[in-house]
Amino acid sequence: MSIVILGIDLGKNSCGIVGLDTNGSVIVRRRMRRDGVIAFAAKLPPCTMAMEACRGAHHMGRTLAALGHEIRLMSPEYVRPYVKAQKNDDRDAEAIAEVATRPTMRFVELKSEEQLDVQTLHRVRDRLVGERTSLTNQIRSLLLERGHVVAQGHARLRRLLGELLEPDAGALSPRMAFLLADMRTRWEELDRRIAAFDAEFVAMARADDRARRLASIPGIGALNATALVAAVGNAATFDKGRDLAAWLVSCRARPPPGAGRSSWGARSAAAGIFARC
Repeated sequence: MSIVILGIDLGKNSCGIVGLDTNGSVIVRRRMRRDGVIAFAAKLPPCTMAMEACRGAHHMGRTLAALGHEIRLMSPEYVRPYVKAQKNDDRDAEAIAEVATRPTMRFVELKSEEQLDVQTLHRVRDRLVGERTSLTNQIRSLLLERGHVVAQGHARLRRLLGELLEPDAGALSPRMAFLLADMRTRWEELDRRIAAFDAEFVAMARADDRARRLASIPGIGALNATALVAAVGNAATFDKGRDLAAWLVSCRARPPPGAGRSSWGARSAAAGIFARC
């Protein structure tokens, strides 16, 4: 019997696959590497390939779609209720195939390479912003231990740091002055790199008609506009604006695997909400 739906549980190295026939019965159950999945799919007639929308799923989906298969990506939270008994890769793949048969299931659109590139830029920028925040917080704590209290804001901290590091200031020990000077250099480098990302996002927003329209909305700048365009792609996926709003809220509320809710809740709007979806 021919495979109608192939459920694929993607892993870093190996993947579990389960094939269903027209009756929904399991006729194939295997484990293979990612390149083996592509080679296996190349030998099959066009059918439905189902995967969870996780890291690497969009690249695998585009590769399988090029072979003539229909790709269905779904949120992992929709797959979880269909997993039988003890969780393992085979049961996950079977659950993914089962979910793909549901007529009312909501599937995720495949992202293009350009969309993933923009989302990657947002993730890297978010990491740099986090490093800068951690660095400036450490500078504040070091100054506080030496009796220098700094009000909130980078400008105030930068101004006080410049005054304390003057050659004739004498407010800090030579060792501490050397350490803080090195930290200030690192801070300036982070500022420069973040500003380079911001300039790139501004150029993207000016070149993309969708981003320009979004940026015309009060409160949305180039950063959020480019992130939203990259995350949504084809907005026709949503029947109405309320569906889009609910999707954004669900992305904000759902942390990625391995991320604590406390750290996830502190992420920026652009990288925290859109980069995950």
